Amino acid sequence: MSNQPSDVPQRDQDIKEFETATEAIQAGEEQAAESLPDDPCDESAQVEASDSDAMSEESEKVEAAGDEAGQPQGGDEEIEFEAPGSKKPAPQLFAQEEGVEATVESALEAVLFASDEPLTEAKLISIVELGSPKQLRDIIDTLNAKYRANNNAFRIERIAGGYQLLTLGVYNAWLQKLVRVRTDSKLSQASIEALAIIAYKQPVIRADVEAIRGVASGEVIRALMFKGLVKIVGRAEILGRPMLYGTTKKFLEVFGLNSLKDLPKIEELKKPQ
Repeated sequence: MSNQPSDVPQRDQDIKEFETATEAIQAGEEQAAESLPDDPCDESAQVEASDSDAMSEESEKVEAAGDEAGQPQGGDEEIEFEAPGSKKPAPQLFAQEEGVEATVESALEAVLFASDEPLTEAKLISIVELGSPKQLRDIIDTLNAKYRANNNAFRIERIAGGYQLLTLGVYNAWLQKLVRVRTDSKLSQASIEALAIIAYKQPVIRADVEAIRGVASGEVIRALMFKGLVKIVGRAEILGRPMLYGTTKKFLEVFGLNSLKDLPKIEELKKPQ
């Protein structure tokens, strides 16, 4: 009589349970593998394809709506992109804007209108881009002819070596009501006397001014220099080399003169009553 271990049936039972569990696990893995795509990228491809289909459908709806409204489709529009740092083309010099056509004549007129001082021929030619001084003078003559024909209250006048747009003297009575002369621009009787002597006798030394006026004129001359009407133009070649005085460009502007040759002749001046 042979003796078998009492634990053999229990071991066989454990082996069977283990084999059953292993088969179950393998079956579960195969089922899970079948549910997954063969390539991991296939899932993203499916998502992209789905998004693309949705976008195509949306685009077709937009185009159909545009056709019904009679509007051009978005794909037919040309969109211009400007590169960073690129410059837009400069506007044309004489372009038409707001129904007003800019010409050489009107450009010159605008420059003179905006300037508060006379502009030389060279400066005007440079600004308006003219060909020659003759062309500039011809344009000024044309404009003045139009002003006379239209009975305008202004003309382009040659003053202080340049050109300026000025009102006619006949309107002084109305302009004086509009413009109040500032106190610092007023000249006293002594200043007018000294300025007249310097204007007609320049270059002149202070002693000659005082000899004609009969009184000291140092303060008066300094006041005229402070107002910008008189300046030092040199020194006299006499004992002590005193300073010579003369008038300035502002003097011509204030009194409406183109040059000193336009000063009234002594013979033409009326004697004081």
